[in-house]
Amino acid sequence: MKYCIILLAAIITLVSCNEKNKTNHMVSENEKLVQQYFEHFNNHDWEKLAAMYTETAAFKDPSLGKGIVKQTRLQVVNKYSELAQMFPDVKDKVIQTYPSGSNHIIVEFVSTGTAPDNTKFELPICTIFTIENGKISKDFSYFDNF
Repeated sequence: MKYCIILLAAIITLVSCNEKNKTNHMVSENEKLVQQYFEHFNNHDWEKLAAMYTETAAFKDPSLGKGIVKQTRLQVVNKYSELAQMFPDVKDKVIQTYPSGSNHIIVEFVSTGTAPDNTKFELPICTIFTIENGKISKDFSYFDNF
C-alpha cells in the first residue's frame, strides 16, 4: 500500500510537471512572436507585421474609435503605412513583457517619432495581445489619445 501511494504521488508529480512545461513552452513561443512583431514594426515591414494577425483580428485602439473594431490584414498595413507617412521615424521601445496565461502577452512600450515639421512625440502604450494558433487574434491597446 505504501509503495502504491509513493507511485501515485510520483505519477501526479510527473503529469503536473509535464503540463507546466507545455504552458512554459507556449508562453515562450508567444514571447518570441511578440518580439518578432516589434522587430517588424521598427523595420516598418507592415506586410510581415500584418501577416502575424489572424485574417480578421479584433482591435481596441483609441485611434480607431470606441469599442472593439475588426480589422483585416490589409487594413493593418494601411493603418501603419499612414502612421509612417505622418512619422517616418516611428519606433517602439519595449519596456517590459508580461506573459499572462497560455495565450496572452501584455507589453509595455514607448512609441516615438518625428513629424515632417520636426514635431516629436513620445507615447507610453500598453497592449494586450491574444495569441491563438500562432497568430494574433486580439490587439487591445491603451494609451492617452490626447
